[in-house]
Amino acid sequence: MERHTHGGNIYQYQDILDFSANLNPLGMPEPVRQAALSGVWQAEHYPEPDCVRLREQIGNSLAVESDQIIFGNGATELVFLMAAALRPKRALLFAPTYAEYEEALLAYGCECRYYPLKEENGFLPEEDFWERITPELDLVVICNPNNPTGRLLGRDFIAGVLERCRKTGSILFLDESFMELTGKKEEASAEPFLRSEQLLLLKSMTKTYAMAGLRLGYAAGGSRELMERMDRYKPSWNVSIPAQAAGEAALSEEAYLERSVRYIEGERKFLLDGLRQFPLQVYDGAANYLFFSGRREDLKEALLEQGILIRDCRNYRGLGAGHYRIAVRTREENRLLIRGFRQVFGEGK
Repeated sequence: MERHTHGGNIYQYQDILDFSANLNPLGMPEPVRQAALSGVWQAEHYPEPDCVRLREQIGNSLAVESDQIIFGNGATELVFLMAAALRPKRALLFAPTYAEYEEALLAYGCECRYYPLKEENGFLPEEDFWERITPELDLVVICNPNNPTGRLLGRDFIAGVLERCRKTGSILFLDESFMELTGKKEEASAEPFLRSEQLLLLKSMTKTYAMAGLRLGYAAGGSRELMERMDRYKPSWNVSIPAQAAGEAALSEEAYLERSVRYIEGERKFLLDGLRQFPLQVYDGAANYLFFSGRREDLKEALLEQGILIRDCRNYRGLGAGHYRIAVRTREENRLLIRGFRQVFGEGK
């Protein structure tokens, strides 16, 4: 069975330094790890089926009711639950963006339309994007910051999209999986708009707290009817006891999150400066990863020879050979990556 290739598949390699998966470089907080381990000791029981405590905690933080929130086995499960619940006939997506949106929508018979993000415009949409939101659309999908480009859209742009969706009767599915790690949440997140019935907001605790193997994400929105429909398609016990325990512990890790944002900002700049020594076009994204392009189409293979795995982005819609993404990792690991680039390209400028 052939599926879209993602980053983070380290199991086919030995002793690999993985820059292909975009996770918090500080790793899982120790209290979160201990909570997950404690959850294992309770794993002879079924999980709490609706993540009641987590929903109440998230609801309080977002100033919405708990029945406006649904948890999933990672954010990607919620993408498929959204598609199953809405069954949209037509949807508008960025190109490039996260491929699972398209896969989920096509699985339920949706016609996907694409707004090309132009390289000459820094892979940012222009205001004509709003004009593409017409009454015949059922759904608009935006990833902010976008994956794989890392470009962040301001709250005013999202507000304009949401207003256009209100006028046309469309739903805005907004993926903010990386928002907490940008340091720009207070000025860019759409959380203040959560009372709108046109908005369904997606978040990933997997990315924020480096819990990729545990899988935990949630969606929140103003439409209780949509939440109920998504819940009907949700498998029973979809979030394990260790994942729920880890999620509850993670919500207390405010200092860790603040430290993570500062650390990522510094290391992203370190990598940005390092990559710009080489014949590459590097985009100054806002997330815990960087996107770049160059003429070297075999860069992934060349770095693999040095034990380093990066994300080849040629299989994203709208991109081709020579486009890549790297995660922001620790200083020591980032130094090793730059050293690997020197081996490939020479000493740089």
